[in-house]
Amino acid sequence: MVYSLISRRRFQQMDVLEGLNVLITISGKKNKLRLYYLSWLRNKILHNDPEVEKRQGWTSVGDLEGCVHYKVVRYEKIKFLVIALKNAVEVYAWAPKPYHKFMAFKSFRSLPQKPLSVDLTVEEGQRLKVIYGSLSGFHAIDVDSGTPYDLYLPTHIQGSIRPHAIIILPNKAGTEVLVCYEDEGVYIDTYGRITKDTVLQWGEMPASVAYLQSNQVMGWGEKAIELRSANTGNLEGVFMHKKAQKLKFLCERNDKVFFASVQSGGSSQIYFMTLGQNSLFNW
Repeated sequence: MVYSLISRRRFQQMDVLEGLNVLITISGKKNKLRLYYLSWLRNKILHNDPEVEKRQGWTSVGDLEGCVHYKVVRYEKIKFLVIALKNAVEVYAWAPKPYHKFMAFKSFRSLPQKPLSVDLTVEEGQRLKVIYGSLSGFHAIDVDSGTPYDLYLPTHIQGSIRPHAIIILPNKAGTEVLVCYEDEGVYIDTYGRITKDTVLQWGEMPASVAYLQSNQVMGWGEKAIELRSANTGNLEGVFMHKKAQKLKFLCERNDKVFFASVQSGGSSQIYFMTLGQNSLFNW
């Protein structure tokens, strides 16, 4: 059964944070960052708690508009929310009860490049660094000093590039990153040094790239979905489409990966794939 929970609002990105009782989204005409309370959404289905029904079901994170991308990063007991805006990056930290909301932590404005994707790493458990992708490459900001610097600029590509994903590699003390752009991926450290001679090379230009909990990277091309090792870039699986289509990653939940077709006119088909099975399902 399908329930209508939130109507007349376009969603660009969303994640469920069950431990915080929130659904975090970029949504609406102004691309605001909003938190919807899971208890409120649940009550819209069950209608079993009149007290929850009386409360406002959502709140905005600051007064942020024009959000492009966000990432929730957990470090020990702290949850950070790093947000890419049109020409800035904002970092928020979760404040537990009695506040129960994300509160402003750091702000980096008037950046020389427009951030299109963003992440946050904790080097060796001490230094916070924002990493973001732009049309010219990948860049970093030392959170303490606020100093931005270039991490990797693919100068072998003429014109602008499309950054797909920033992947902080596990078990590397937060210092090694796989940056994916166009049909390539390069391994670098957080100071911009190449750490592996290997270049991850997709079989075709992906429309979307995402890191999975299985320590694999998935790329959605028009003809096939490729599954590669995050550590080596080696191909570990290929799933062919019945027809050419553009697909976009949505989220990973347990052993399933959800993604959607990107079509003109606003219509979209949602699919999911169960990891470990060579099967694809409509949803």
